[in-house]
Order: sequence, then C-alpha cells, then structure tokens
Amino acid sequence: MIPVHSFLSAFLTLQTPTPPPPPPPTPVAAESAAERAAQAAERAAQAAERSAAAVERLAQGLAGPVAAAEQKKAEEQKAEAATTASAWDVTVGMGLIFVTGNASTVTLNGLVAAERKTENWIYAVKALGAYGQARAPTLEGQPQAPDQVVALNALVQLRGDRRFTERLSGFLLASADTDHVKSVEARGGFEAGVGVQWWDVKHPDGSNSFLRTDLALRYGREARFQYYPTPVNLPDVSLGGPRVGAAFRHGVTKDIALLEELSVLPSLIEGSRLLITNQTQLNVRLTRTLAIATTFLLQYDSQPAAGKLPTDTSLSLSASVTF
Repeated sequence: MIPVHSFLSAFLTLQTPTPPPPPPPTPVAAESAAERAAQAAERAAQAAERSAAAVERLAQGLAGPVAAAEQKKAEEQKAEAATTASAWDVTVGMGLIFVTGNASTVTLNGLVAAERKTENWIYAVKALGAYGQARAPTLEGQPQAPDQVVALNALVQLRGDRRFTERLSGFLLASADTDHVKSVEARGGFEAGVGVQWWDVKHPDGSNSFLRTDLALRYGREARFQYYPTPVNLPDVSLGGPRVGAAFRHGVTKDIALLEELSVLPSLIEGSRLLITNQTQLNVRLTRTLAIATTFLLQYDSQPAAGKLPTDTSLSLSASVTF
C-alpha cells in the first residue's frame, strides 16, 4: 500500500503551476548592450595605444644618448677622413756614403715624394737623384789619378689616378730622367693605363699591406750621348709598348715594412728591347716621422748604349722624414 503522505506530496506537486520563462530582451536593450561592448573595446584599444606610445618614448629616451654619441663619432670620423684626404703626404729622404784613405769615394742620393688622395683622385709626384765620385788608389810618389764620376742621374715623375671603383682606376703618367754614366742624356715618356688595387688592409697592430698592379701603354724618346771616358754623340732611340707594373707592401709590424716594386717594359718599336726595374726596400720607422730604409735596386736593359753593360745594381741606406 502507498503511504498517505507520499500520495499527498505527489498530488500537491501536480497541482503547483510551473513559472513561465523570462521574456526575451527587447531590441532597445540588445542595442544598448552591444554599444556598451563596443565602447569597452574602444577604451581597451586606446589604453593599448597609450601603452605602446609610452614604451616607444621610453625606448627613444634610452637610445637617444647612444644614437647621438654614435652620430657624433661618425661625423668626427668623416671630418677626419676629409681632412686627411685633402692633405699632401710628403717624404724627403737622403743617403750618403763617404770613404777616405787609399781610395776616396763620395756618393749622395736624395728623394722627394708627395701624394694626395681625394674621394675620386690620387695625385703623386716623385723626384730623385744621385751623384758619386771615386778616386782610384795610387802608389806613393806617383801622380794622383783624376776623379771619376760613378753616379750622375735624376728622375722626375708625375702621376694622376682617377678612381672608377674602390679597386679600379685609370691613370696618366709623365716622366723625364737622365743618366750620364749610362750614356742617357735625356729620356722622356708618357703612359696611359689602368690600375687595380687588389687589397689594402690595415691590421689591428697598426701595420698595413697592399697589392697594386698596373697595365699601360708607354711611349718615350731616349737621347743618347757618351760622357765618359770621352764625349761621343750617339744615335737616339725610341721606346714604345705595353708596360706591366706591380707594387707590394707587407707590414711586418707597425714600424717595419717590406716594399717591392716591379716594372717590365718590352719595347716593340725600333727593334726588340726589354727594360726591367726592380726595387726592394726594407723600411724601419724610428719615430712617427723619421725612418731609415735599406734599398736594393736592379735595372736591366737588353740594348744599352754602346760599350755599356746591360745590368746595374745598387744597395743604399738612407733616412727619410715624412710630413
């Protein structure tokens, strides 16, 4: 049997009315809620924008001094480079050999070189010369032999390079020289060619190294005259052909450098003739401006003047000052 109280509970539950569901929101209420959500999103976006602006100002404030310092340093380096490029580098060198006793010898050589570099041009001027006298030994009571000139030469050279790129340039060169001992009264020449700077590296220890090569066409005229032992006029000759040149520098340290220069000229007019000049120099810098140099020079001419040897060599010690 079903208990009476359970039957009464079920009957009351059936008789209790179910509350109706809430009415749907009106269109006005829905629009108001959407508007509030849009306003909240807009305020959030504005707050994010203000935060980003604050972070950017903070970053600019922190980076400002560093950027200003870097810009100032770059401007100083640019000004220094411009000042250096507009100045002439001048070197003056001189060497002297003086021997007395049974034999007497005096040899003097000098060099003046100047170079100026700009953004697009390189100008170079070089002048050198040598003079030497020697007195042969004589027996006591015998007449003194006359002095003999063993060196009498000079050279002037002008060169201008136009830079096309960092490595490639075109150049014009003019030179004039004389060498009385080799029976060269005067020799002038002109060149036009291209130069390639293969590398120019400055090392952390202050030393630097470079390699430059030249390829040019050269024409010159050589007036010959025999000065020693007796004056004799000789026929003049012309020079013309391609010239290949190279200059190499290796910095052993910031104060010691080895310089090698080579020039090869095969003349193709008025017969076959070959001229080679090679110079090796060890340069030791004593102070910022003073240096000493040991130079070995080799000059070869396959067709020298009559009675002259084809090869000349010299070894010299000189001091130079750079301004």
